Amino acid sequence: MDLDLRKLRYFVAVAEKLHFGRAADELHIAQPVLSRQIRALEQDLGTPLLTRDSHGVMLTDAGRQLLTDAGPLLATAHAVRHRVTVAARGSQRLTVGFRAGIAVTPAVRQFATQHPNVIVDVQRIEWDDQATMLLDGRIDIAYVRLPIDETGLRVTPLYTEPRVAVVPAGHRLAGKEHITEADLAGEPLVWHMDTNTQPTRRPHPNAGYLVRGVDETLEHVAAGRGISFLARSATVFYSHPEVSYVPIPDLAPDQVCLAVAASRTSPVVDDFFTAAQAAAEITAECGNYEMWQLGSGAVVQHG
Repeated sequence: MDLDLRKLRYFVAVAEKLHFGRAADELHIAQPVLSRQIRALEQDLGTPLLTRDSHGVMLTDAGRQLLTDAGPLLATAHAVRHRVTVAARGSQRLTVGFRAGIAVTPAVRQFATQHPNVIVDVQRIEWDDQATMLLDGRIDIAYVRLPIDETGLRVTPLYTEPRVAVVPAGHRLAGKEHITEADLAGEPLVWHMDTNTQPTRRPHPNAGYLVRGVDETLEHVAAGRGISFLARSATVFYSHPEVSYVPIPDLAPDQVCLAVAASRTSPVVDDFFTAAQAAAEITAECGNYEMWQLGSGAVVQHG
């Protein structure tokens, strides 16, 4: 039995919203059509996926399992379509994702010695789109920070770097040479959500604000809403007149990894992977993009 990807997309829409009407609106189809497609999918699979009663729509055990498996499957199908389109244009391009503070240029420079005609696009990514953009083909390979949902990915540790506390400029600890975790006990936190954190949950008892990126973090900290933590390299690229960065030697370091879709098979991607590993020490030490000039033949474009 071949799994119909269109029916699968319809199922995901209903399973995520637990409402046929809202799912139909999102899909721009009539609700009766959506209901028929879900029933057809259940017949294909030989099991109920959803139950409907006076309390609304609920997933069966089989439905929950299918929802878990559907994301990577649909992302892989999208990535295949994207790569075929790129190949049809005869393009020689590579898109590299990176988190804030990570210098991509050392690896691009090394990669260019082997592939001088490949254009490398670089695109900054955030915590919530690391895995998604790899799986759906928008980026080919990425420098990611843990934690990340590794389902459908090949994730390889690259290096670690210290983290620092981000405090308001007038904070009692601002300007100190270094502090300990104990010094921050009881402080409200501006928290970076990881891929397993739901917006309605607080990952720490003192977490007051959940933020998506470094810019949001700095604004909340500057406003006195709490303290936060950043990888040390990010502090090189992001400054704010109303925040202070303070080293915390006893804080667990930030883990930087290389990630690529497990289904991705490409000599060009593999060669960049190798170049990134070879340049890891330089990347870890690189404090400013301006320190690095691209070698002859390498072209980098920012997405």
